[in-house]
Amino acid sequence: MDRKPSDRELLNEEIIEEMIILNKKVEGIYGYRRMKMNINRRFNQNFNHKRIYRLMKVTGLQSVIRKKKKRYKYSTPQYVAENTLNREFTAAAPNEKWVTDVTEFKYGSSKKAYLSAIRDLYDGSIVSYVLGHRNDNRLVFKTIDLAIDTLNDKEHPLIHSDRGYQYTSRGFKRRIDDAAMAHSMSRVGKCIDNGPIESFWGTLKCEKYYLHKYETYEELSKAINEYIYFYNYERYQEKLNGLSPIEYRAKAA
Repeated sequence: MDRKPSDRELLNEEIIEEMIILNKKVEGIYGYRRMKMNINRRFNQNFNHKRIYRLMKVTGLQSVIRKKKKRYKYSTPQYVAENTLNREFTAAAPNEKWVTDVTEFKYGSSKKAYLSAIRDLYDGSIVSYVLGHRNDNRLVFKTIDLAIDTLNDKEHPLIHSDRGYQYTSRGFKRRIDDAAMAHSMSRVGKCIDNGPIESFWGTLKCEKYYLHKYETYEELSKAINEYIYFYNYERYQEKLNGLSPIEYRAKAA
């Protein structure tokens, strides 16, 4: 006589089914911690991380892990700023501290694209971003212009960057001066001074870019747009109490 499955076993089957669906949706980027947050939301439960880990292991689900590389460019600056952020990567409110950088992507046989972004240290959200064919002043200036447009008259965030030529240019300084913003810069060769934006590049490339081969600029652009929306609105984080960056930001408002 066949044994009737217990309620726990039946629930485990439901959890596994949902995990397989979710794993396919996010293309395998979730480890057991983020999977736990999503499963807990879907079932309105508080499952232990050990249970989710065990069920993922039984099902053969695991996150994709890739390493990132960093290239450095050195140039003669038109002006420099001190490292006033000083690796204090927390903020008490939205639009108090921003970090910014540019990273490179490849598509087709040998073509390159460049993504400039600004990240808010309060909730980790991406405030603005621009993808372009060239890593130049226009790319960076458009990114800061878009970010400044989101501010109200009382908001004047500190913005931290490396010492790339775009950020040490008079044009960039003029924009942040006009917005009454302060500028902080990493020390030469110290990428950890800008750790939060470096971390985001690694996450973006691990969870989206490395999973596919992009033949055209349009395909790459679409993928980046989709991922940043997902990151801001749907990627729940333990350090944000299980909320997405935009959900956490909304609570501050």
